[in-house]
Amino acid sequence: MPESSRLAPPEIDNISLGYMRLTDAAPLILAKEAGVFKRYGLDVTLCREVSWANLRDKLVVGLLDAAQLLAPLPMTTAMGAGGMRGQLLTGLALGLNGNAITLSNRLCHELSDQSETKFSPLERAEQLKAYLANSAEPITLATVHAFSMHTFLLRLWLQAGGIDIDKDIHLIVLPPEQMCDSLARGVIDGFCVGEPWSTVAVEQGIGSVVASGYDIWNNAPEKVLGVTQQWHDAHPATHLRLRLAIMEACQMLESPEQREAIALTMSQAEYLNLPSRYILPSLTGAYHYTKGSDAVVIPNFHVFWKYQAGFPWRSQAQWILTQTSKMLGKDISAEQAQSLIQQCWRPDLYREAARLLGVPCPSRDYKSENTHEEEWSIESDIVLGADKLIHAG
Repeated sequence: MPESSRLAPPEIDNISLGYMRLTDAAPLILAKEAGVFKRYGLDVTLCREVSWANLRDKLVVGLLDAAQLLAPLPMTTAMGAGGMRGQLLTGLALGLNGNAITLSNRLCHELSDQSETKFSPLERAEQLKAYLANSAEPITLATVHAFSMHTFLLRLWLQAGGIDIDKDIHLIVLPPEQMCDSLARGVIDGFCVGEPWSTVAVEQGIGSVVASGYDIWNNAPEKVLGVTQQWHDAHPATHLRLRLAIMEACQMLESPEQREAIALTMSQAEYLNLPSRYILPSLTGAYHYTKGSDAVVIPNFHVFWKYQAGFPWRSQAQWILTQTSKMLGKDISAEQAQSLIQQCWRPDLYREAARLLGVPCPSRDYKSENTHEEEWSIESDIVLGADKLIHAG
């Protein structure tokens, strides 16, 4: 832990930091509540937003200094995709995994009347394909943003089941906290969203989880800390202190006791405003796919620190751009992709903070994906997690 007094003084010390009403905002809330921001000389105001579009737009126009962002947003915003253009960058990922796909209980019963049987995510996708083959109408599924890991993971799951997404699925965008109400009213048949909203659906008896994000892509990138290029250029010392504080909070969340404590904190009205029993399952890894079922142990449902969770891998940025190209229906040239990745994903900024914290970090910017079923080492002191993607059997 570097002495704050030995760092360059912050250009500004009052920071507005945007976040969403999601469990993986835990590092930001912990850094605030545990006084980590204050120890780095920062007075941080956490600003809760209702949608990812709001969060992105406020960051771009300067109403926020920094924000929790969906991993694809720095690059898609730089491209002008999604209705807003701005030069965003990230030097710190905020964690891995954290999502789940939930279908209405009515639809799950239509897929199979064997309610007590635990089906694999691939089996559920194949059941959905069979159901759609005999259905006259497409089903409606929701994600939180067109350019989000949620959308990409949902499409991977559907494709693994052999489903024609364009023909059989009506895909819409809803804010995370509107998912459960929309499912209960029959507006949508299912969704892919970050926790705690799938757990809320399960506990309210309106939906069942058919796949966790980890089931679809082991240790996928999820949220990042985003700032504008202009803000970073004007406030490099402030940005460094912000990253250092959040990295310390991520490291603190390795402790199970700390995770249980932060669930209670996040349950408060100013944060998630939900009972802690909805927040705990994904944080502890004792996760319920259906109401009243035994917990399924998913120890890596939320990864905040291990496996180099904070490192912004440019290989993952490349994967995101490939999926974005498919969504847009147009090619992104190799030159444009390289430029976007270099501008928006800044592993050099992570290395700067890691060096000051005295923690190891990768010396390379790229790694293989979809090749490891277990933990593996990319360098002598760098242990990474499994990285397999779901695929048709």
